[in-house]
Amino acid sequence: MKGVVLAGGKGSRLYPLTRVTNKHLLPVYDRPMVFYPIQTLVDAGIRDIIIVTGGQNSGDFLRLLSNARILICTVFTYTYQEGEGGIADALRLANPCEGEKICVVLGDNITNTTSLPRNRLLRNRSAALTSS
Repeated sequence: MKGVVLAGGKGSRLYPLTRVTNKHLLPVYDRPMVFYPIQTLVDAGIRDIIIVTGGQNSGDFLRLLSNARILICTVFTYTYQEGEGGIADALRLANPCEGEKICVVLGDNITNTTSLPRNRLLRNRSAALTSS
């Protein structure tokens, strides 16, 4: 399963903070906002993660996340979204193969990871049903 983090958008509601950086790179408590959805994917056992971003600060993601060992990822991929294509266009850029399962999270959403054991159970049950 691949994880897809959607980290595009202009962040216009957070202006002037987003004048100099992408909103997903702004700090929330002790880390950049984008670390939270990435950690959610990692906690769910997803190690193949694609970051979809755009705008003038997309290179900052590479500088921030270049050392994927911090986040215990085995594969970390970036893709660039030109313009404002929305979520459907971002998913197209993530280029999932036919039949490949993906887990999509918004880069500016902070979730409660205490529900992950239940999600793992559901995923394992789904895998058992599809393999029989």
